[in-house]
Amino acid sequence: MLIGELSTKTGLSRDTIRFYEKQGLISIGRKQRRDNNYKEYSHDVLEKLQTIKRLKNFGFTLNESAEVLEMIEVKEATCDNVSDMIDKKVQLLDAKIMDMIALRNQLINGVKKCVDCCNPTSPEENCPILVSDNFLST
Repeated sequence: MLIGELSTKTGLSRDTIRFYEKQGLISIGRKQRRDNNYKEYSHDVLEKLQTIKRLKNFGFTLNESAEVLEMIEVKEATCDNVSDMIDKKVQLLDAKIMDMIALRNQLINGVKKCVDCCNPTSPEENCPILVSDNFLST
């Protein structure tokens, strides 16, 4: 199939498919080109792109996705190996969620503090949340 059909089937843009090819995540051999030099993508490439998209949706980086693709190629993507990678990703997500909750609470408390005790000397004075380094931290 040509890149347009591949793009439609995967939901990835043509630029993204070309980028993945440049990054070595997918490859097209010389024999997979038409006489007019158009690339003919195989069903294997379609499956690989769908796997990459799934991995990206799980939060894996392109480097991590490349690692998983390599594991699949050499038949090392066992449930144990994959579950270890997913466990690490879940731990990272948990840490990010905790950081985001802390930031959310900090912002809520800062707004409450600002609304409760903000007494600017002039109406044009900037909000201390934005201009004071220690306003949100206290």
